[in-house]
Amino acid sequence: MDLKMKDIVTAHYKTGKYIGEITNEGDLTYLVKVLAVLKHPTQGDLHHPKEADVMLFHTRRALAFREQMNVPKKMVKPFEGEVPSYTKSLQDAVNELKGQLTIEDSEWHKKSLAAITALEADYFS
Repeated sequence: MDLKMKDIVTAHYKTGKYIGEITNEGDLTYLVKVLAVLKHPTQGDLHHPKEADVMLFHTRRALAFREQMNVPKKMVKPFEGEVPSYTKSLQDAVNELKGQLTIEDSEWHKKSLAAITALEADYFS
């Protein structure tokens, strides 16, 4: 795969997925500027996924519009199509995550839903 500066790509970063523009290239990574959100990051402790009884239950924000992220080259793929607006894509990603969190009634689902609901109020107020 031959990606270059200014290419529009999808990139996985931690537990989120974004559409962005390549702004720099290193030996093993691309620097990608966020343009839209495809998947909102998972809430909670990444080292203990889907566990609610952890020392610190992390609230994980989506990366901001135009925020830069260093992404391993293997996690970056070309994007085809029209790039949605950041705000619309973030709302869609939040709604998707909230829908997934209402399927089960576990403590992790409840804590994650509370965290994403608080983030939603912050994002869109």
